Amino acid sequence: MIKFTIATVCYNAGQFLSPTIHSVEEQDYAHVEHLIIDGNSQDETLALIHHYQERNSRASIQHDIVCRSEPDEGIYDAMNKAIELATGDYILFLNAGDTFHHNTLLSEIAAMIDPEEEKVRRPAVLYGDTHLVDNEGKFLRRRRLTPPEKLSWQSFRFGMLVCHQAFFARLDLAKKFPYNNEDYRFSADFDWCIRIMREAERLRLQLLNTNLVVANYLAEGTTTKNHKASLLERYDIMCKHYGKFTAAVMHGWFVIRAFFKS
Repeated sequence: MIKFTIATVCYNAGQFLSPTIHSVEEQDYAHVEHLIIDGNSQDETLALIHHYQERNSRASIQHDIVCRSEPDEGIYDAMNKAIELATGDYILFLNAGDTFHHNTLLSEIAAMIDPEEEKVRRPAVLYGDTHLVDNEGKFLRRRRLTPPEKLSWQSFRFGMLVCHQAFFARLDLAKKFPYNNEDYRFSADFDWCIRIMREAERLRLQLLNTNLVVANYLAEGTTTKNHKASLLERYDIMCKHYGKFTAAVMHGWFVIRAFFKS
């Protein structure tokens, strides 16, 4: 059976964590590992996780819940810890405040993969769409950038068309390409997704469109709160992967696009 690692990184996130925990807890798929990487929280975060583990021990469908709580060097350092600890076939990052779109999501995606297929030939990425929600979990809108029918690493020239919370990466590739948390504080996920997809192309592996809304994404995330710094990092990432000319042209287009959508 296909095993999913769902990684949640958090710090003093007690006010946002419960919906995320319940979202994973309510999945009707049994082969789930939930890694919670906590940055040594001082609020109710650890108590919420403890109660979650207690409920899981009595649940009809039990998941593997692992919590590590210790200081870290930021969100992407914590994500790299999750990659190191993960044991699933695919890993998805679902952070505090983010939730799965519905409770059969993982079952539906698992059914799309042939468990008898050699692991090295399985799709490198499973991806889908995302809805934006507010702090109360109420639907705001669909993401303006939507996943293409056929995704490639070149697709991200047009922006991050697949949200990080809807991007399941094959774990062996994730372990091969950890987050570049030394150079990027806010957009290492953008760089990470491109590197995973470039390796998929090199290995001739599929990027599978699930055609599902995978996640409800909390609108006020770290990148949103640090929008200018994130844009500067993304420009640097685009220069690295696509060249300076393409990065400049596309950012000019981003400005025009934002003007007409405002």
